[in-house]
Amino acid sequence: MQFGFLGIDHKNAQLDIRDKISFTDAMKLELFRKAENVGVDQCMVLSTCNRSEVYYFYSEEGQKAEIHRIYEEMFPDIEVKGYVSALSGKEAVAYLFRIAAGLESLVLGEDQILGQVKEALDYSRTMGYAGKELNKVVRDAITCAKRIKAELKISEKPLSASYIGIQKLQEKAGIKGKKILVVGSGKTAVLALKYVYEYGAGHVAACSRTFSHARRLREEFPEIEVISYEERYGAMGQCDIVISATSSPHLVIRREEFSPVRPMIFLDLAAPRDIDTAFADEPLADLINLDTLQEIAENNRIEREQLVEKSRELVEKELQETSLWLLQSRMDPAIESLQQRCGAIVEDSFAYLDRKMELGPREKKLVKKVLNASLQRLLREPIRELKRLDTKEEQEEYKRLITQLFQL
Repeated sequence: MQFGFLGIDHKNAQLDIRDKISFTDAMKLELFRKAENVGVDQCMVLSTCNRSEVYYFYSEEGQKAEIHRIYEEMFPDIEVKGYVSALSGKEAVAYLFRIAAGLESLVLGEDQILGQVKEALDYSRTMGYAGKELNKVVRDAITCAKRIKAELKISEKPLSASYIGIQKLQEKAGIKGKKILVVGSGKTAVLALKYVYEYGAGHVAACSRTFSHARRLREEFPEIEVISYEERYGAMGQCDIVISATSSPHLVIRREEFSPVRPMIFLDLAAPRDIDTAFADEPLADLINLDTLQEIAENNRIEREQLVEKSRELVEKELQETSLWLLQSRMDPAIESLQQRCGAIVEDSFAYLDRKMELGPREKKLVKKVLNASLQRLLREPIRELKRLDTKEEQEEYKRLITQLFQL
């Protein structure tokens, strides 16, 4: 059997296309059943916001074309063919390894994809479409990704200025239990809120120029206090940390409007700036803005790219073992046939001896055990040599010879 892959991702399809080419669980099951009808009984679908891909094992070249046809027919309203990429053999296995390790992700090295690969395999196995080969390849890819994550820690080099900013807050003063004000209600502000809650923030308040926008934050953060934009300076006096992330073209927090009376940290995630740079000269204030954060993000990006190269080297090493296992597993049907023939001979020989000799229960067990051990001893070396064959051509030749010699 050969391993194959086809699908779309963020590299070959824009978001509006990816939104239309995605799989529900019901669609995955439909694809599995159609694949089984053309002889492909091991199949996995990885469907995320950035990719919709199918991984499968096939035994005949014609089955690849059938899987392509089935994939395209799943989305009849879209000209899928122009967006789909495909690989087979060792290249397909290597691609899956890189996928699991986050090396093919939009954000290089992200580790969310690892959980998504696990879930995809679990679904295939639950539905009965993940056999020995698919389980082996995907689990090896997951193991390799875990090793990369543990040894190289790529995902610990964040590229998001928002996340880096929150990390800076954590380093400087800690976030757990702190009183925080977030000014803004857009995507950056929402991200900041998610991160501070993850770090265990205490009382969190939010405001926005448009009060209704700030109030909508309660849908995701029900415990948040929403105040009016005009109350921001009064609220700041009760806070340990102020985070601003608006799209305003002007400063929203001015030095002449507010004087800290105790140590505070200001995090400005806006461009252009939201917070007056004069706070940098205030003894009780610590100001963090995008100038600092973008420099850290750029350094992290460079370091992450270097780690990605090391990850690719590690993938290549791990890939060799899986590729060898797949190559050797092609001889399993021939070896299994030999074992079955051996079992049949043992049963025939034992039946003859049992008819000719008066054997008790203990002697019957012993005779059958000796007959089986003798034939297994004869096959042990040939089987070992069959597993060492390292080219497809040799394997096919030996399969032909075994079939002919043993009349399998």
